[in-house]
Amino acid sequence: MAVLMNDSTPSGGATRKSPYWNGLAGVAAIIVVAIIGYFLFPSNLALLTRIIGTALLVLSIDLVTGYCGVATLGHAALFGAGAYGAGIAAAHFGITEPVTMTLIGAAAGALAGLISGAIILRAHGLSQLVLSIAVIHLFHEAANKASAWTGGSDGLADIMPDALFGLFEFDLWGRTAYIYGVVLLVVIFVLLRLLVRSPFGMLCRGIKEDPIRVHAMGASVNSTLLKMYVISGMVAGVGGALNAISTQVVGLDSLSFTLSAEALVMLVLGGTGSLFGALIGTVSFMWFEDLVSAANPFHWLTMVGALLIAVVLFAPRGLYGSAALLLSRLKERRG
Repeated sequence: MAVLMNDSTPSGGATRKSPYWNGLAGVAAIIVVAIIGYFLFPSNLALLTRIIGTALLVLSIDLVTGYCGVATLGHAALFGAGAYGAGIAAAHFGITEPVTMTLIGAAAGALAGLISGAIILRAHGLSQLVLSIAVIHLFHEAANKASAWTGGSDGLADIMPDALFGLFEFDLWGRTAYIYGVVLLVVIFVLLRLLVRSPFGMLCRGIKEDPIRVHAMGASVNSTLLKMYVISGMVAGVGGALNAISTQVVGLDSLSFTLSAEALVMLVLGGTGSLFGALIGTVSFMWFEDLVSAANPFHWLTMVGALLIAVVLFAPRGLYGSAALLLSRLKERRG
């Protein structure tokens, strides 16, 4: 299978350098698209920043679903934990330094990932989906009841981050938040590329393919999956913290089942088991959603549904996976 098919496919022989160059190409593509977006949509940077935060959530789902085969519809619990962690730190404890808020969000997401993973990984298949749905509803209700800390249904406000590094203010136009989000996305993308191609990442893929065989080889399946769940929580928590910093408010919608379901749809749209697919699916879905909802506010959900049906029927590997497969076949024919 060609290296282009998956971020984590090991290379060898003549293609040994291909993953390295693919990684550089991915980073370059993120930066180029970010620059284009900055100049094409200078008055809509808030939406672009929200796309970045959501992309981090989708990447986190890909780690446990695409690479480990864990079924989940409750990953927004990790995203919301990061958002509330950063928001509470700022609103109640006066911790308003943006990088520190991001680290707190990552820690809160990791803790939520540990708790969620310990519950969800006790089951398999459909039972995992049921447990993940239960977890997201429990997190949502806990945040709603703890209104003294979270603001409840009114949301958590009074989040006023300091200037980044004491130099760059988070202005009304969202320039600083957007650039900060792009930097976070690039750094996390590089780290995740290294992770999924590491022996640990390959072990996770082996568990997805045949957990019984991996267990027979002496590896601990549950502890490996739980570690990946914690790492996934850190990534989602960073996305939640970015959302809190950029919007300066955290609402219960960051812990909603709808957000979890939409993020999973974005992953399927782009292609599971691929970091590139997660990014492409997020951008495609959110851009199309924003475009059609503005053009037809009454029937835009029908258009989005039609797009998803078309992708699932005609591109079952997702947008990235199907494009990579087509490119691989063309190369084989020419070769």
